[in-house]
Amino acid sequence: MISDIMPTYSRTDLTFERGEGPYLYCQDGVRYLDFGSGIAVNSLGHCHPKLIAALTKQLSKLWHCSNLYRIPQQEAVAQKFVENSFADTVFFCNSGAEAVEAGLKLVQKFHSANGNRNRHRVITFSGSFHGRTLTTIAAGANEAHRLGFGPLSDNFDTVSFGNLNEVLSVITSETAAVLIEPVQGEGGIRPANPSFLKSLRKACDEYGLLLFFDEVQTGIGRTGHLFGHQHFGVVPDIVAAAKGLGGGFPVGACLATFEAAVGMTAGTHGSTFGGNPMAMTVANTVLETLLEEGYLERVQEIGTNLMQCISNVAASYPELILEVRGVGMMLGIKCVNPAHEMVTACRNAGLLTVPAGDNVVRLLPPLIIDTSHVEEAVDMIDSACRAMVA
Repeated sequence: MISDIMPTYSRTDLTFERGEGPYLYCQDGVRYLDFGSGIAVNSLGHCHPKLIAALTKQLSKLWHCSNLYRIPQQEAVAQKFVENSFADTVFFCNSGAEAVEAGLKLVQKFHSANGNRNRHRVITFSGSFHGRTLTTIAAGANEAHRLGFGPLSDNFDTVSFGNLNEVLSVITSETAAVLIEPVQGEGGIRPANPSFLKSLRKACDEYGLLLFFDEVQTGIGRTGHLFGHQHFGVVPDIVAAAKGLGGGFPVGACLATFEAAVGMTAGTHGSTFGGNPMAMTVANTVLETLLEEGYLERVQEIGTNLMQCISNVAASYPELILEVRGVGMMLGIKCVNPAHEMVTACRNAGLLTVPAGDNVVRLLPPLIIDTSHVEEAVDMIDSACRAMVA
């Protein structure tokens, strides 16, 4: 016997009726402070007035027309990306996995267009997560995600996260690119060492490889910069983005330099729904908001405050918390006991969090939070810890 909904998720028995700002409300009126943001998706919180207004206006005009025609909303979002990032061009899709897939196709087309068709292998890292498609689970490093889906693509060489010597040791005449998350999300909020990322940039330049950043989780303001790589001072050739870009509406994007996109001509890739007027209207509003003067600086400031306050709580419970780490509003609490125990205790205290690898609890609050929400969350974490040691 199988449920009507295919049982691919282990769901918590909560049903939310509505959301407002950083809060979610159950059908019985119980309120939770949402520091999961739909897994880093609700970048502007729930039911943001600007998003409601923009989407409602577009709703009555046009939903879908396909990429057979020009889509002005798509052009507007692409222009914002080009003006505010390393990129010269953008491909729009519907999800993070699709954005990564687009980037991987772009990598192969780049080398093919430059007469190097044998260059198809991509270096990836332990602890990485790049999506749930057959190709992206092959690129990722989670064996549980691969179980039962072999044989997988053999185009990936996985090395230790942060180990430059291992990277250099697997580069051959078939190597095409390096794919990395500047801060591993599903892997447990593990920021890369800035010097390591800079060394990757240098190695890619030396060996003629493309540097591909998976910023599905770190992008769109999550680190206090439009993209996470800007925090580290490293310029990639390709970036995959999604999650926070739509503020809750499904949308993804693959950004690239002109040089990296040289092989992407008409017919080389496509998406029926990608970049539709609804998604682009929301994405444009999200970007307009984040790019307002001082907005991302405020995210950095609040994120630093949140990190310090949680670190203070952690210092009081060394028997529960080993470390607090992360960047901006992408933080992780590494636990002594199984992380799901902390997730449950926080939820019982009124705080929603997200589990991750490396026995870590993720805190991914909406970028709209202020100091009052930080104080509220920290009090809840402290309450959760008290309950766990009682």
